Amino acid sequence: MEIENHIFKNIKFLNSPNYNERPYNSKISLIVLHAISLPPNVYGKNYVEDFFMNELNASDHDYFYEIKDLKVSSHLYIKRNGKMIQFVPLNKRAWHAGESSYKGIEDCNDYSIGIELEGSDNDYFSDEQYKMLIKTTKSIIKNYSEIDKDKIVGHSDIAPGRKTDPGNKFEWNRYFNAL
Repeated sequence: MEIENHIFKNIKFLNSPNYNERPYNSKISLIVLHAISLPPNVYGKNYVEDFFMNELNASDHDYFYEIKDLKVSSHLYIKRNGKMIQFVPLNKRAWHAGESSYKGIEDCNDYSIGIELEGSDNDYFSDEQYKMLIKTTKSIIKNYSEIDKDKIVGHSDIAPGRKTDPGNKFEWNRYFNAL
């Protein structure tokens, strides 16, 4: 998979308004994996895309009233069918990690790439998602020299006690062995 100007070529790109510039001199040095589904545990809808674009219709589900005012994005989102959508150029600061820390360095949004997988903490991910995630990760590692297999974490690793995704059903060995 080819990356040009920090955007994956031949992938759907939706320009989320929920990002800003990374701090001066910050190096992209971490990948953070997440799981998301909207409403929770419901797959196959476009609600995640709407959420990242600030277009979520709160009247579509009671849960949406709780999150309607949040401004959230991720660089990449991989649906259950393996299709990927990019929302923020990789060199920009997406708003995916929230309050977070990795190896003593606060605010992981400053130096990480966020990848959301359509799913939940207590569900398995699809083969198609793993295939796309592996190809995507290999491209990121190839294009961003500060990232290697040792700099890939789950949201739960950088926000322990606050976040649990991608969850205990995520097959870390399968993923890392394929890289």
